[in-house]
Amino acid sequence: MKVTVEKIDDINYILSGTVENSLIKEKVEKRKLEISKEKKTEETPTDKTIEQDAAGEVFKDFIAAGIAEANIPVESILGQPGLKKYEQRKDEVFFEVELSTSPKVHTDINYKEITPLFTKPVAAPEEIEKKLAEFVLKQAPFTPIPTPRAVENDDVTVIDFEGFIDGKAFEGGNAEKFNLKIGSNSFIPGFEEQLIGMEYGQTKDVILSFPDDYHTEDLAGKEAKFVVTLHEIQEQHPQTPDDAFAKKILSDDNATLTTLKEKFADQITSEELSHVYMNEVKPKMIDALLSKYDFTLPNNIIEQEIDAKVREKIRGYTQEQHKEFMEDKDKFMELRESVRQAARDSIKIALIVEALAAKEGVEVTENEVHAALGYQAMMSGQDASELLKYYQENNLMTSAKMGLIEDKLFGIMLGFHK
Repeated sequence: MKVTVEKIDDINYILSGTVENSLIKEKVEKRKLEISKEKKTEETPTDKTIEQDAAGEVFKDFIAAGIAEANIPVESILGQPGLKKYEQRKDEVFFEVELSTSPKVHTDINYKEITPLFTKPVAAPEEIEKKLAEFVLKQAPFTPIPTPRAVENDDVTVIDFEGFIDGKAFEGGNAEKFNLKIGSNSFIPGFEEQLIGMEYGQTKDVILSFPDDYHTEDLAGKEAKFVVTLHEIQEQHPQTPDDAFAKKILSDDNATLTTLKEKFADQITSEELSHVYMNEVKPKMIDALLSKYDFTLPNNIIEQEIDAKVREKIRGYTQEQHKEFMEDKDKFMELRESVRQAARDSIKIALIVEALAAKEGVEVTENEVHAALGYQAMMSGQDASELLKYYQENNLMTSAKMGLIEDKLFGIMLGFHK
């Protein structure tokens, strides 16, 4: 095994060299001998797996030899080494590996220098009254309208329905005494509009097609027939809010209508403050930190971040677009370069935040990350378990955690909490 180390700058290294094929073969034969002495089971590795494991071990040995050659402290290494080149030669394998250590990020910083001035929002009286009215309406029970009539837009209907594709009922396509507000766009496009004009007790066939991008693949793009029966139309009669209403809602005998309005005022203020923070304050703080700090960035981590950003972009591509980028090397490289600066900024701000968060003792638990992803899924209409799975499978959990740490740290900088 031969390893040469080239120090690119203060934190980045290139390890290059060769490993004899005989060394890999030796490890394979040794492992096969060990396995031959063991009892065979379904978990016994195949020859191909043994060879892959042996190659992996040799690669690790190669990196360890390079680290020792350069006298790099293992604890200073950042992330996973990146394989830049692999060549199978006649009697040996050539490796070129990029490795980075953690840059030094100073934490002696005056937060006032990077925190922008902003006016804390105050809930307007009319917004409080609007919020109260919306809440009171939601609390009002649904009751049948006194005089039956045909369905109109914005009506809340009570229906039975069952869906069929090619004459066969499909799973999840039926319900009884289902409340559906016409115009709410709760159902697939075209469904609610076709209920307008239905009379009490009427049964109607609603014919439409599922969208091509429907979340259930078995249904996407297919034509369906829904047999729909209208039972009744319902309405709500909200009560006039008073002190008794506030006591009931807040489960507090001392509560008043003023107390309830104060709760809504706090909620509105919090929502508006969150909007100002996310859209104005946070971007300015990030820009200020990026401008204030100047240090060498870890090349291998940058490349990994580029990979993640490319995967995220491609996720939204059609199958045809995806194939085009995978087959056209120039287009693929162009896509990578288009996200390079964003990747550099992401890694730089992450390293700054990590250093400052350590100074402030900021921590985020796994449960907090899961809760945040669940909220993100709810707000975007996605399946929470599928979103979590996507983050886990694409190594995005650390990024999600860093986002929460960033918000906690910025909260301290802004004086929101200690």
